[in-house]
Amino acid sequence: MRARVHAGDPDAFRELFDEHARSVYNLAFRLTGNWSTAEDVVSLTFLEAWRLRERVDVALDTDAGGGSLRPWLLGIATNVTRNVRRAARRHATALVRLPKDDAVPDIAEEVTSRVDDRRRLALVRTALSALRRPEREVLVLCVWSGLDYAEAAAVLGVPIGTVRSRLSRARKKLSGLVDTAGLRPSGEGREPGTGRGQLEDDRGFAVRSMQENTR
Repeated sequence: MRARVHAGDPDAFRELFDEHARSVYNLAFRLTGNWSTAEDVVSLTFLEAWRLRERVDVALDTDAGGGSLRPWLLGIATNVTRNVRRAARRHATALVRLPKDDAVPDIAEEVTSRVDDRRRLALVRTALSALRRPEREVLVLCVWSGLDYAEAAAVLGVPIGTVRSRLSRARKKLSGLVDTAGLRPSGEGREPGTGRGQLEDDRGFAVRSMQENTR
């Protein structure tokens, strides 16, 4: 697959999309909290993957578990999400500077409140918004996307120790908000181990808390 993607095989990219589009979408949604933006991120991620296809390392030792292109795609998606959010902030700033017209009733908030009228999803969104961007990215990559410390470090371009410290801070902040809201199922909160599956307890809580967006 790596050789085919590197060579620009269209069929390989179709397979890549079919296999990993949902993972990219979930990551983008959890970083932005917006379905429409997440869909845009998916499209932009695979366009960027096509542009960067020749950077795929075809010599990577697949027998050592490094053959999957999922971490590579999630890294691209993380950078695309950052760019999309920056563009949205610039757009919002530009709109604020425009002359004010007569007020027009806006039903967007009402519609959104109806769509997001599930207490658990709303509380988790609030908790995530309280995290700094680097903490939120590590949480999404390690907890929801299932990357281990080394994979997340490679995606973000930071040392493994930085991933550990960011994740620890994110978990402490999130834990306080979760306990306050009464969302934590009994028996959870244990420290993660190492390697793949390290965050199974946290992921169980996270997946249950965000189950609405994965249906």
